[in-house]
Amino acid sequence: MKVSITSGKSEGPTRLNAFDNALLDAGIGDVNLIPVSSILPRDTEIVELPHIEEGKMVNCVLSCIHSDQPGDLLTAVVAVATSNEFGCVVEHSGVNQDPETLKEEAEAMVKYMMQVRDLDIREIIIAQESHKVKSQGVALAAVVYLE
Repeated sequence: MKVSITSGKSEGPTRLNAFDNALLDAGIGDVNLIPVSSILPRDTEIVELPHIEEGKMVNCVLSCIHSDQPGDLLTAVVAVATSNEFGCVVEHSGVNQDPETLKEEAEAMVKYMMQVRDLDIREIIIAQESHKVKSQGVALAAVVYLE
């Protein structure tokens, strides 16, 4: 199994348009996203996001945050931990919170998930996106499952 980690941010005239624009910014705006929970299969390889055929059904773990309050700082984070067995993913987000703190919290959560499963961590990868709202803003981060 291969996965890609991506993120995006944007504004739009409506909440839906801001979300769509953030998906486009992340490179996943032309596919149908299917939310899944937070487990990676054995031998998952993390790769750069390739072009995905338009309209394709794509599994993903998505962290997304929206606000229509000008000046709000939006932060979305995904943390991925791999092992020789299988891996875990955490999605986390916040409004007007320190992005570094949110990143640290996501890392602590994914480490805990691995610990309770008695998995030795091989690698942790964290992606985060922050955005200062002008009118209608969205920040998102995603783990995209590829075929």
